[in-house]
Amino acid sequence: MISHLVRRLLWSVVVLVLVAGITFVIFFAVPGNPAVLIAGKYASPETIARIEKRLGLDQPKPIQFVRFLARAARGDWGESYASQQPVAQAILAAFPKTLSLTVGAVLAWVLIGIPLGVAGALRPRSARDRLGTLFALVGVSAPAYWVGLLLLEVFADRLGWFPLGDYAEIGRAGPLAWAHHMALPWLTLALINSGWYARLTRSQTLDVLRQDWVRTARAKGLPERMVVARHVLRNALLPIVTLLGIDAAYLFGGAVLTETVFGIPGVGGLAWKAIRQRDLPMVMGTVLFAALFVVTANLVVDMLYAVLDPRVAREE
Repeated sequence: MISHLVRRLLWSVVVLVLVAGITFVIFFAVPGNPAVLIAGKYASPETIARIEKRLGLDQPKPIQFVRFLARAARGDWGESYASQQPVAQAILAAFPKTLSLTVGAVLAWVLIGIPLGVAGALRPRSARDRLGTLFALVGVSAPAYWVGLLLLEVFADRLGWFPLGDYAEIGRAGPLAWAHHMALPWLTLALINSGWYARLTRSQTLDVLRQDWVRTARAKGLPERMVVARHVLRNALLPIVTLLGIDAAYLFGGAVLTETVFGIPGVGGLAWKAIRQRDLPMVMGTVLFAALFVVTANLVVDMLYAVLDPRVAREE
């Protein structure tokens, strides 16, 4: 198990370097000069050249990339071209909003999707199974921005049940005001993600219910709740844990559409703004920040696999 973890850590470093390299190449493949955007379109060539020299953009691209990796390894992700603010400081300032969005949304869609899937699998082709399937299909088909705008229009604008905006100040207003502000963003992500979890849970639960050892457990006279909780869910949740870890990691890196629709100043909005401004340090920082969470989520999922299925640990 320890050797497996060490190998995964080494591969994680390789993945982060590859992600940084791909992002770097794509950034400079897009037409445009960050120095021109900073100086303005009427700036003289001399002014643009001075800005390029100050930012290090006059150096060959491989040297720029190696210097970035060297600074990043020391915890220095550079300064934003647009705001002159340290990238790490800007990301850490935006992260609490993204964290609150992610935690609430993940809890919401797990509490909705998994019970729906289990209920449908225990009574296949029943009315509740068909309703759950319909809900799942609508959820996976609806775009996040459309769901978010619809909820804002109905529950915030027309009914006035939830506030509009002021997400930058919710941390100062206490947990109840925070939950009140974040309810619609949570619900948006829960509606579009719980459908996937309901379908996957239903499929996995049906597969496990057909196994011989489940029939044996029932033949021994175990209560149905114990059979489902102890034998069925423990095995059906393995692929769901994998999906949950990856989905949560992506959200930690920033839910761009949801944050944009609701005006949440999180990491996703920071990344989108940096892309539009061709702010290379901020783009690299936000991408690596998201990649770091994805890599970490994979490691955590591996550990959870060993807990849910001890055979995984023995194989290592």
